[in-house]
Order: sequence, then structure tokens, then C-alpha cells
Amino acid sequence: MAEISMTAKISAFARAYHARHCDVKIFDDPLAAALLSEEEYGQVAAHMTAGLPFFNPSFTGTPEEGLEWIVANQLAPSPLGRAAFAERALETAVRIGAAQYLILGAGYDTFGWRQPGWARALQIFELDRPETGSDKRRRLAAAGLEQPENLTFVGADFTQPGWTDALRQCPAFSDRKITFCSLLGLVYYLTRRDFEGLVDALGALLPAGSALAFDYPDGDSGGERAGEQDRKQRQLAGGAREEMRTGYACAELEALLAAHGFLIYEHLRPEEITAQYFAAFNRAHPGHPMRALDNVCYCLAVKRE
Repeated sequence: MAEISMTAKISAFARAYHARHCDVKIFDDPLAAALLSEEEYGQVAAHMTAGLPFFNPSFTGTPEEGLEWIVANQLAPSPLGRAAFAERALETAVRIGAAQYLILGAGYDTFGWRQPGWARALQIFELDRPETGSDKRRRLAAAGLEQPENLTFVGADFTQPGWTDALRQCPAFSDRKITFCSLLGLVYYLTRRDFEGLVDALGALLPAGSALAFDYPDGDSGGERAGEQDRKQRQLAGGAREEMRTGYACAELEALLAAHGFLIYEHLRPEEITAQYFAAFNRAHPGHPMRALDNVCYCLAVKRE
């Protein structure tokens, strides 16, 4: 289990906590809890509560209230907001012709098991390290959830050349079909060279009209102008031995994508993410409002003709 991403477990915990405790949902993942045993769920909750002096030294309240504050302010905004963004864009893409869905760095994503009616005709591919995929399948099988027929697992290391070969060899995959790709929570941990290599590989693999949806750290992330949330996120990731790397200014990202055939179709900054995806939740939970993390943006890019 040492090889399984701790950030993936924390993201699953945040989605499970949100599904269990919040009536108004930013993003509803009722299967997230199936990925963690009750013991693991309790361990993550206890670990986070014990870290309250790190997250908010001036907090006063019960441990339960402290955990609610940590989830709302530090753990949940990214996994909830980016999933809502990506799956909304995916639904639109399917309605206008996308036939395949690549989930890159799938981690503990549960879309394959939650898929709504509009996704049933999709071929879905989860790409991640083999040990992560095996662990996830074991957990879901233990919860009595069978693997859907339209879902394929593909072992991949995006930092290595030729990672698309395994995907090309899948009988269910076609490089001629319009494809939607999500890269959620992934860009933070790639070097600039590896991220550009990933975009280049997808540009060479996919036909025009295919799309990439991802979240990424902006150009101020990790620097002196970064917000407090950003600093806490980097410390939290570092503690899990998953170092966050390069941030990107919007113009810089636009140029990188364009160099490999992609044009930005939608780009959201933190205040825009909060307005679009958190407003209803915040009206229902004024005591624990949620906002998008500092220095994190969302992007939807489409491969041009």
C-alpha cells in the first residue's frame, strides 16, 4: 500500500465526506466511500483533525467542527470543483460526438461505475500506474461493484516515452474517434517537460475535435504572491511525498497547448470557479462556505482541425 497515492486517498475521503454530510452537493460521488474502509475513513478524519493547528491555528470549536472546516477550506474544493467542471464538459462533448473518454491519472475516480445514461455508449479508459488500478479494482470488487463492460484499465507512466502504445493496443480504442480526456489533479506533479510531452502525445494520438479538461497551478503558485491555501496544499502534498512542481501563466499555457494543436475553449480562474460551482452550496451552508483554491485554474482545450 506504500505505492498507492496518499493524495488519491485524501481526495476520495473529501468526496465521501461531502456525499455523506452535505444535502446540497457541489459534486455528488456516492461511491467514493466504497473506496475506503470505515477504518481508513476514520484514520484520515483523525489525521486531519489532529492537523487543525497546522491548517487553522486560531480555530476554536469541537473536533467535528474542526474537521468540517478543514474539508470545506482545504480538502474538498479541488476534487469537487474540478470533477464538476470536467463531467459537465464531458456531457457536452458526448452530445456533440465524443465516443471515447480517457481518464488520465484516474486514481480513485468512480465515473466508470457512476456513469449516467448519456455515457453508456462511451468507451472509457482509465490510465494510471498498474498498482493503483489493481488496488482500486480490489476495493470496488470488495464493495460488490462489478467492472462495467465499457471500461478498460491501461497501465501508463506519463513521464515515459511510448506510454500511448499500450492504449493503441487495446481492441476497444480507436485513434479515429473523437475523444474527451480528463487530467484532474495531475498537472501539479509533472515537470514542465513531462506535461508538454503529455500534451504532445495526446495531440499526436487524437483526432480533431478531441478535448482536454484539467486543473493546473497558475504562475503565482509556489511563489511569494501565492495565497495561504496554496502554501498549505504544497506542504500537504510534500508531506505525502508528492511534490508539486511547475505553475503556468495563462498566456504561457495557451502557447504550450497551441504548439501541439490545442486551442483553449474555456478557462476559469478561482473567483469564476467559485461563482459557477460553489454558489448554491454556499447559500445552503453559510457557516462553512467553500471557495476554489488560491492559484488553481481550470482549462478546457480542444484539438483544432
